[in-house]
Order: sequence, then C-alpha cells, then structure tokens
Amino acid sequence: MAYKHVMAAVDLSDEAGQVLKEAQRVAEDHGAKLSLITVVKPLTQVYGGLDMAAYTQASVNFEREAQNQAQEHLKSVGAGIGVAAEDTHAAIGAPAPQIVDTAKDLGVDLIVVGSHGKHGLGLLLGSTANGVLHHAECDVLTIRIKD
Repeated sequence: MAYKHVMAAVDLSDEAGQVLKEAQRVAEDHGAKLSLITVVKPLTQVYGGLDMAAYTQASVNFEREAQNQAQEHLKSVGAGIGVAAEDTHAAIGAPAPQIVDTAKDLGVDLIVVGSHGKHGLGLLLGSTANGVLHHAECDVLTIRIKD
C-alpha cells in the first residue's frame, strides 16, 4: 500500500525524535505528505479529575497557553524536518481521541505513534497507542520507544 498522508503523533519529549524519524522515513519512502500532532491534556485530566470549577477561567487560560506553546514547539520541530507550519497541530483533550479525530479530519492514511508500553493496558502498547490503534480508521504504525 502506498501512503499519501502520514501523521506523526508526538508528545514533544526527547523520545519523540524516534517517532518523528520513522514517520519521516515512511513519508519519504511513499512520497507522502507528513503532518505532526501533539495533544495537551486538560487540567482536569492532569490533576486526576479534581474539582476545578473555582479555577475555570484560570484553567482555560492555562490550557490555551500550554496549547500555544506546544504549537510553537511543534512548528519548530516541524521546520527542522521540512514540515510546514500549517501541517503541525496542537490540540487540547484526551490524546487518543484527539489524534484519531484529527487524522480523520485531515484524511491521514497512516498514523505513527510511539509506545513505552509501561502503563496499564500499556504493558502491551501504551494507553495512547492502544486507543489510537483501536479507534483509528486508517493504518497505525507503533514505534517502540527505546529509553
């Protein structure tokens, strides 16, 4: 199968380079467009569902600022590997659904995602990779992150 649009889902850690390298290789091998996505978790998810009602405006502002910073970082990473700014996407939400929804919206036919395989169901894949694999309408390539 020849891929036309590959999307790398990264968390902007140092280990993200492993996913980016493989996504870039696959995109080049297939002559495909490469897009990048990162997802910022909402504060309620980060803080285990604590009642953030009293801090709603502050948390919304914090999340937007975190999203803006993630977008700028992703643009910089993308520029370093030849991905145009408009092909970088930073979203707020649960990572797996955001990745799957963005892939569908963009017409992606391959998602490349990393897996540490260290948490919960993630003993096999990783929770984000597992969620993407089970809900994506396109192919998913999971890259085992080497520590």
